[in-house]
Amino acid sequence: MGSMKIFEELLKRTALRQAVVLCTVINTDRSVPRKAGAKMLVFDDGSTFGTIGGGEMESRVINSAKESISKKKSHQLTYSLVDPSQGDPGVCGGDVTIYLEPFMPQTTIYIIGAGHIGKAVSELSSWLGYRVVVWDDREDIITTFTGEGETLTGDLSIAMKEEPIDEHTRVVIVTRNAEVDSKVLPLIIETPAAYIGLMGSTQRWKVVKGQLIELGMKTKELERIATPIGIEIAAESPEEIAISILAEVIAGDNIS
Repeated sequence: MGSMKIFEELLKRTALRQAVVLCTVINTDRSVPRKAGAKMLVFDDGSTFGTIGGGEMESRVINSAKESISKKKSHQLTYSLVDPSQGDPGVCGGDVTIYLEPFMPQTTIYIIGAGHIGKAVSELSSWLGYRVVVWDDREDIITTFTGEGETLTGDLSIAMKEEPIDEHTRVVIVTRNAEVDSKVLPLIIETPAAYIGLMGSTQRWKVVKGQLIELGMKTKELERIATPIGIEIAAESPEEIAISILAEVIAGDNIS
């Protein structure tokens, strides 16, 4: 299979927001099944596209590729095809070095609430290189929204079908009141979002939490909600609050 087909499939899968690892043979010595330049794609479920030689070596590369997705880091591996602990014993007798490069879906900042803070968060998120989605139930607010990103309005459950929340999504809830918070959180908590942050005072959270418990939300689900949202920097303006929020998102991503 030629490199062009590999790259076409890579573009196709990344457009579908799938994590992919490009595995490339970068060096060989003596007899090996594939020469330098051979490529294979590995997806997060362990399935593949293309081959770098098959056998036990390829099986080990697939496992290492899945680790690359988990750690979001590139690395290289060297296998001796005469070493039972590192490859196919006695099949070829050579050495092969493979570079594993993960391509992760772009992280989405999914902003719930298109007010002043939502606008500031959208602009800073875009500047930081995030993909941005903004939802508000008020059509007039969305129509006149001047921030960054894809905009959605109407029923959130329907909007989430158009722009799904996946494990590569960080949800920032900055709505106008506790009533809206209580309506959107039951929908958002069911998603695999990596981060759910909620803006509001201690008293507002007390009200929202009480309503969510009445709706049957469990303690484990409530613990997923980071509130008050953002790190403490004595922020006052929408722009300062946006910095606080994105700092918390970045810290969580980098530490994990």
